[in-house]
Amino acid sequence: MRNRWIKVSAAVPSLKPGDPSYNTDHILKIMKAHPDCGLLVFPELSITGYTCADLFQQSVLLDGAMEGLLRIKEASREFQGTAAVGMPLRFENCLYNCAVYVSKGQIVGIVPKTYLPTYGEFYEGRWFTSGKSVIGRSLVIDGEEVPFGVDVLIEDSESGVLIGTDICEDLWVPDAPSTHAAIAGANVLVNLSASDEVIGKEDYRRSIVLNQSASCLAAYLYVSSGTGESSTDLVFSGHTMLAENGRMLNEMLYPEEDAVLSGLIDLELLEHCRIHETTFTNEDGAWYRHCPASVPAVNGKEEITAEETVEALKSSPRSYPRMPFVPSDDSELRKRCETILRIQANGLATRVKATGLNTLVIGISGGLDSTLALIVAHEAQKIVPSIRILTITMPNEGNTSSQTYDNAMELMRAMHSEIREIPIGAAVRQHLTAIGHSLEYQGEGDTAYENAQARMRTYILMDTANMEGGLVVGTGDLSELALGWCTYNGDHMSMYGVNASVPKTLVQYICRAYALTCGDERLKKVLLAIVDTPISPELTPSNNGAIAQKTEDKIGKYDLNDFFLYYTLRYGFRPAKTLALAMYSYPELSKEQIKEALTRFLNRFFHQQFKRSCLPDGPKVGSVTLSPRGDWRMPSDASVNLWLEELKES
Repeated sequence: MRNRWIKVSAAVPSLKPGDPSYNTDHILKIMKAHPDCGLLVFPELSITGYTCADLFQQSVLLDGAMEGLLRIKEASREFQGTAAVGMPLRFENCLYNCAVYVSKGQIVGIVPKTYLPTYGEFYEGRWFTSGKSVIGRSLVIDGEEVPFGVDVLIEDSESGVLIGTDICEDLWVPDAPSTHAAIAGANVLVNLSASDEVIGKEDYRRSIVLNQSASCLAAYLYVSSGTGESSTDLVFSGHTMLAENGRMLNEMLYPEEDAVLSGLIDLELLEHCRIHETTFTNEDGAWYRHCPASVPAVNGKEEITAEETVEALKSSPRSYPRMPFVPSDDSELRKRCETILRIQANGLATRVKATGLNTLVIGISGGLDSTLALIVAHEAQKIVPSIRILTITMPNEGNTSSQTYDNAMELMRAMHSEIREIPIGAAVRQHLTAIGHSLEYQGEGDTAYENAQARMRTYILMDTANMEGGLVVGTGDLSELALGWCTYNGDHMSMYGVNASVPKTLVQYICRAYALTCGDERLKKVLLAIVDTPISPELTPSNNGAIAQKTEDKIGKYDLNDFFLYYTLRYGFRPAKTLALAMYSYPELSKEQIKEALTRFLNRFFHQQFKRSCLPDGPKVGSVTLSPRGDWRMPSDASVNLWLEELKES
């Protein structure tokens, strides 16, 4: 597959204000120690130091900075990527605070700072001129003409990197230069900064970096001056951040001397986001100059294998959680569960108000999905007190296990809903006899036997809702819809599907979180029992009253399927890349085991689209959903061959 990974680094070198020779030595030391980096960014005015004050008006300092730049230029011949350093530069009787890009023995482009803070502790207007009007100009350095201006973008056309530049304050204004660069196509934004530490500034700085990377659908590499700057009145922390599309990939604060923060940028992910979000359109592209530079993909290879991807991710760690739908932080997870439940409950309450049908009919199996649907109905009842909740359990003697039956009964009692028990065994046998099917399960592949039960239950729920003047609340979740693990016109159908965009891995956590916060020990006990029960549709004979048919034995582990689902739909990753990410996140599984699971997922996902093409209404709760009216439109007879062929060759 094409290599779209870029290794980027931000460095906070040891520094002495007013000593370009010392500072350059440490910049060169870092460059030499990280020769494999595609893009290496240093802080604002890193060659001289930011806190030189009126020394910026001394020619000896400016000449020393130029000597340092020429040393960096020469050393860059042995550096495979591009480095960005900060320094003061004279141009037409003005002094500019600049970001200078060097690559392969050349100075390839220079960007002046646009917004100069001259308030509070800052006094930049005393020494520097804004570069806002510097467009289409050039500087002659060491006998070579170098593009100079705020219209400069740094480009590697082979890897697809296009770099836009902010310098410190440029990010803190409503109209950041990096915003225009991103609109013009820049996918990597850098900020050479010198931001001092005061109470609350760290959090605010972090928020604007994350927000800028999110709104620009870009990577944002931020690096600030370290503690070597003058402490006359200020302290600098070397706050360094690597963000991508609103997500913090890596961060450091108060680092040791010559510290370097590295990470991998996924250009394919950013490209997908920009293509997907069609309100992001390129404008003003002709206004910018693209300056060629070397910013190669990781390992310097245009093509990369799954194994090479795993090794690259290990060398520059990047998190791909095994359960991407489930936040790893406990407080964030709790908030996520509460938010989803609130969305579901309000969607259901709105549907009740709109239809005037206040009775909610829910089939309770003793499993996770129907449990969550009942919790949602209970929460909707708090919004619309006139809601009546009618719960029905429909056991089939010989198939329904005692464990799920007991859980279902105890759940309905603990939730104080109206309870009806309607055994379906006789009705299913009558139906099987009528269509000429044996009353005995014929073994693996006997879908008529299995689905007859699911459809019988839906038949009962629908007719009960008609009789009671109510709505059937659907229980099926997002993971089941992705895999087609539902009976067409059986549990696949309802009058409002509250769980339709909640993946199975998250259903478990919502039920668990509700158990731990409900304040009812009886309800807590049964909810935790349900969470710990093996997932099963129970459409085949039980094993002496115990669960015999386990869903994950048939379709694979839900966490792995949800992993495939997330990266296939959320970012449009190709099978080879999804395979590589799974190999990285599931090191205990072999490549062949993951390929087998991904092959099964792709086959089921493509072949079961017809079930998703006619889904009932249901609320969207996350970025990955499969509603045919909203986020996912796909031909029901689309071919999976292209995806399977790539996976086979990976």
